[in-house]
Amino acid sequence: MAPDRPVKVAVLGSGPAGVYATGALVKQTDFPVQVDVFDRVPTPYGLVRYGVAPDHPNIKSIVSVLHDLLASENVRYFGCVELGRDVTRADLLEHYDAVIYATGASVDRHLGIPGEDLPGSYPATEFVAWYSGHPDARQPFPLDDIESVVVIGVGNVALDVARMLAKTPEDLAQTDTPSPVLTELGKSTVHDIHIVGRRGPEHAKFTTKELRELGELANASVQVVPAEVAVDPDVELERLARTNVAVLQGWVENGIDDKARRVSVRFWLRPDEIVGTDKVTGLRCERAVLDESGTLVGTGEFETIPADVVLRAAGYRSLPLPGVAFDDANGVIPNAAGRVLDAAGNVSPHEYVAGWVKRGPTGVIGTNKSDATETVRNLIEDVNEGRIAAGPALPSFDEQLSARGVQVVDFAGWLRIDAEEIRRGKAEGRPRSKISDWESLISAAGS
Repeated sequence: MAPDRPVKVAVLGSGPAGVYATGALVKQTDFPVQVDVFDRVPTPYGLVRYGVAPDHPNIKSIVSVLHDLLASENVRYFGCVELGRDVTRADLLEHYDAVIYATGASVDRHLGIPGEDLPGSYPATEFVAWYSGHPDARQPFPLDDIESVVVIGVGNVALDVARMLAKTPEDLAQTDTPSPVLTELGKSTVHDIHIVGRRGPEHAKFTTKELRELGELANASVQVVPAEVAVDPDVELERLARTNVAVLQGWVENGIDDKARRVSVRFWLRPDEIVGTDKVTGLRCERAVLDESGTLVGTGEFETIPADVVLRAAGYRSLPLPGVAFDDANGVIPNAAGRVLDAAGNVSPHEYVAGWVKRGPTGVIGTNKSDATETVRNLIEDVNEGRIAAGPALPSFDEQLSARGVQVVDFAGWLRIDAEEIRRGKAEGRPRSKISDWESLISAAGS
């Protein structure tokens, strides 16, 4: 039965998952909707803006699709609104017929080894946030007294981090990299970059396209250890693993050249300790193998890779949201196909989840579209079957935010930020120069 008024939905998170969920809602024709999208930072697009490396403009082009969805007539954007600080779960359930949590996965997974908290040991998420211009990132991320960096992990984030460390400001001249980041990269003294994986090359999570990019760097040579990229010829590999191994083995003959930087891709090294007293001086690893059962085991042979900085890219993890059920073991909001489950495993009425906080940090950006569609399909079913009844008008949330003194950046404010970044970029001969501090973002939004 069609509801008496538009169904009001709050979406927490304006990254791909949140915006795709918004798009699925506004495109459905079963009933009218009003969608309010919230984000704790002034700017939308989440991982696309603050996770995709600046030198991947083709991936960032998805922003045009996300923009059109947020610009829909029955969608409103509320930037600078944080759950737990400005609003509560109870507030949302009082003012909306349904809430979709799409807050992503913003912190790193810990390795659980000694030395992880030494100065010079950082989650890769911090480095990514810095070069992506996130307003919460450490400013600056000094690179002018560093010679060797170890990146732990063999996924695309590790490749992004290594590639950005190897690039110069000239390499990034036509990207949206924030100007302060370009300045620091220009001072960089980094020479050696080591990418370290616990397992073999056939187990790496790289996409082949990004792996090949590493071998095309103008300013850095790439090297591998022949024995570490060798695989059993009798084992049939899946297509991705097969192509990755072929790329890695193609680098076996690479010698030391006169390029300013060197990237070493290492395998079968299990991190044992981040070495140092007052700061990081290296990463101690144990050589590992797979036993007959396929379990990774140490061999008792150790190697220490000298390093001034260790960046941990061992995966992302979601944070619990205040008042919302959370599965700490798996780092997700417990759910059944997007319907939130309470502590007893029962469906929590009116609450839904999408994206990484629903399924874990897996897939590519496009994966969030089908994921969000599944969640919205169940929300639509709940409305159509009367489990969500849009009856009497709900109180205005705008008035409550205003009464609490919350300074919201709306979509028009975001468009002003967008225009200011393009203006700054034009002045520098670039398509965009990203604004990376809170004060300037708020100023640009209100100008």
